Amino acid sequence: MKYFFALALLIGAPGAAETIAITGGTVATVSSDTPIEGGTVIISGGRITAVGLSVAVPAGATVIDATGKWVTPGIFAAMSFIAVSEVGAVDQTNDTGAAKSPYSAAIDLTPGINPASSSIAVERQGGVTRSAVGLNAPTAIFGGQGAMISLAASGDIVTRPRAFQYVEMGEQGARNAGGSRPVAFLNFRNALHEAERYARNPAAFDSGRERESLVTRLDAAALVPVVEGRQPLVVHVERAQDIRNVLALRSEFPRLKPILLGAREGWLVAAEIAAAKVPVITMPLFDNPNSFEALASTRNNVGRLVRAGVLVGLGITEQDASFQARNLPNYAGNMVAQAKVPSGVGLTWAEALRSVTSAPAAIFGMGDTGTLAAGERADVVVWDGDPLELTSAPTAIFIDGVRQPITSRQTELRDRYLRLGTASLPLQYRP
Repeated sequence: MKYFFALALLIGAPGAAETIAITGGTVATVSSDTPIEGGTVIISGGRITAVGLSVAVPAGATVIDATGKWVTPGIFAAMSFIAVSEVGAVDQTNDTGAAKSPYSAAIDLTPGINPASSSIAVERQGGVTRSAVGLNAPTAIFGGQGAMISLAASGDIVTRPRAFQYVEMGEQGARNAGGSRPVAFLNFRNALHEAERYARNPAAFDSGRERESLVTRLDAAALVPVVEGRQPLVVHVERAQDIRNVLALRSEFPRLKPILLGAREGWLVAAEIAAAKVPVITMPLFDNPNSFEALASTRNNVGRLVRAGVLVGLGITEQDASFQARNLPNYAGNMVAQAKVPSGVGLTWAEALRSVTSAPAAIFGMGDTGTLAAGERADVVVWDGDPLELTSAPTAIFIDGVRQPITSRQTELRDRYLRLGTASLPLQYRP
């Protein structure tokens, strides 16, 4: 029995205990603008223990020769639907929103996160190792509490449950609240005041909906960490004036920690966002004025925000980035190209890499993630070329120091049917 128990422990032991040396690559630490040519990265116990040029390889370490390749931190999707929505149009596979729920802010996304989702392997194959996973708010202004996840092939992928609260403002928030922005902001402020009242005396807050209260007890309780500044508030907002209105809430709720999501007209109020020290999550190719709240959309938005001193991470809960976070390095590369367009305002190569690594990590308070430095989480990707180039792909991926498979259901189907002979075909398809 003791032998069986010891064997079980050995089998279940995390691979993070392995010591790995990645040598000879172009190491982009992110903390420095200049990559280290021919550098070495040492991983041990799930953490990075050394990075540099003259780094000794520990005895017994597994050596990965990265000569001619690039080494970066793993891609961190600042917002996505990875592991919570398999097919967006199929309700049975989509746990991003609850249109008929009596609750909103109290919803915890964690039970809906599926570690067996096929999207995890697909995104990981593109170098994505972490993500903030968000929700929608289909009928109320609050969507609920999102989570931070890793894209590891095994183990508990939830890094931090209830990592942030989500609120929908602007045009969608106005629709959800009853038809106008004034009503949406009134509901917003009222909910935060109700949370303060709940925090002062939980026992006095009646079960369910209290008389004269529009907020359920559970929703009010869920918003207490928001008004106390212990949980960030991701606010989906696009129009410049709506952004100003969100920033102004700090005068009434000084401990509020807003994160702007979308902010297509953010460049118009970039100085105000920077002065408020509020980060932004957006996408660089949002240049289509496809709504009245996004008439000032431009591909220069991200560049102008960063030039103003705003911390910007790439990711969004709409369009391609929700389900194809693996394209984030390519979006970042577009910002490098934008800087070369006449009158274009883009990012340097180093700034672009930060927008998909260290910036999202910093936005969500994961200070030990997103850079290659001693003591950091060993989320490391080896690429066969410049990671921001469209044709580059990972050749090795580590999450918490554990080497991950670079396969997915897509590659398995490809390989299966590439090798399929006529004898393996169903009878009706044989010649």
